[in-house]
Amino acid sequence: MRLSHFEYRVPKTLEEAIELLESGGPDARLMAGGTDLLMKMKHGAIKPKLVISLKKIDGLDTIAFSEKTGLTIGATALLADVASHPDIIKHYPAVAEAARGTANVQVRNMGTVVGNLCNASPAADNAPTLLAMGTTVHIQGAGGKRDLPLEQFFKGPGLTALKGAEIVTALTVPLPPLNAGAAYLSLSARGKLDCTAVGVAAMVTMKKDVCDDLRLFIAACGPTPLRAPGAEEIMRGKTPADDLLERAGEQAAGEASPINDLRASADYRTRVVAVLTSRVIKEASKRALKR
Repeated sequence: MRLSHFEYRVPKTLEEAIELLESGGPDARLMAGGTDLLMKMKHGAIKPKLVISLKKIDGLDTIAFSEKTGLTIGATALLADVASHPDIIKHYPAVAEAARGTANVQVRNMGTVVGNLCNASPAADNAPTLLAMGTTVHIQGAGGKRDLPLEQFFKGPGLTALKGAEIVTALTVPLPPLNAGAAYLSLSARGKLDCTAVGVAAMVTMKKDVCDDLRLFIAACGPTPLRAPGAEEIMRGKTPADDLLERAGEQAAGEASPINDLRASADYRTRVVAVLTSRVIKEASKRALKR
């Protein structure tokens, strides 16, 4: 299918981009990498009259780390650059792994982490890890700037908490405690080029050999990435032995809300959640004990 006619603008500042977005109203769309937007346009799912590229705005491609402020990922920072950044590999290996596991090389060289989140797919590979690590979303719009916990950002399939002419400018991921570790595992029923059928991320904080805290999030098993508080509670205050990990996995599977679709059946997803949950908690616990 051919793309419908649209105007393409490349602003040089955030203020100009916000003005264009505000004037374009519901017929305007932002483009960071374009991997999601252009596919939707190609298939006629959306037909914007105005496409606003963020690529020429200075500073939006920032990837920066400090022990005081943590990790900052700008709106146009590429998945490939996040996956290979030495500070992310050292301090946030699960973030690098999630970016590295997104789609294929071509998509990672065009697509962005922020764009992956703003697309608000329940199957987004980068969401669970960033949720587990307590990420904050930085937003700027006609009404000014605001910060929002990533947990409050997703409202449904394709829906976010962005209002009117607002743009996500960056994400901030706090530096994990020395006794914390994070991990992400995903599985697709039909190969790497397909969307994730199930993804699970965990951040575990250990006190000696006991799980002091756990944050656990599941992708592709609900209208948004889901938290599994029941599974978290099973692990807190206990040593992550295999029988306990199995119980936590079964609990997480019960807290998921999978559906049948072209990528996988609800039954398959339920069984995979149980398996991936136990594995990802075990891996995150190992990483926590090594720090």
